[in-house]
Amino acid sequence: MKGMTKRERQVTDEKQILQILDTAKVLHLGLAVNNEPYVVPLNYGYTMEDGKLTLYMHSALRGKKLDMIRENPNVFFEIDCDMEPFGEGDIPCQYGMVYSSVMGKGKATIVEDVEEKIRAMKVLMKTQTQKDFQFNDRLVSIVAVIRIDVAEYTAKHRPLPEKLR
Repeated sequence: MKGMTKRERQVTDEKQILQILDTAKVLHLGLAVNNEPYVVPLNYGYTMEDGKLTLYMHSALRGKKLDMIRENPNVFFEIDCDMEPFGEGDIPCQYGMVYSSVMGKGKATIVEDVEEKIRAMKVLMKTQTQKDFQFNDRLVSIVAVIRIDVAEYTAKHRPLPEKLR
């Protein structure tokens, strides 16, 4: 993980990071090709093995995001949860947002191996539903699976200010 500006909000405890990843359900995937940025929200699954974060998403077999990944596999992602506005008073700076987030960058790969697609879809559904599902070759043949090998990430939490608790 890399540092951040608001270090007092940085989350470094892996247990807390996993809690954020388990609670959130949508990943915002940032792509760019030829100076054209593109961000798309996707459901995701993840694995964390020996401190290495890997993310999985699924999509239709064709489309803009897959074309962009093929041209430039360098991606950025953002995941957030527990969003809640707070504030009181007459000054805008007295307002804010409670949140938890994980964001980072890595390389996206469109998974072709059927066994890896099956594993990825099991991980995705477990993350999304906390249930175990079975997949077979036919079920994964109708979706594209994207894997992000995360190179670096940071996690952040902004709690409700003490004076508002």
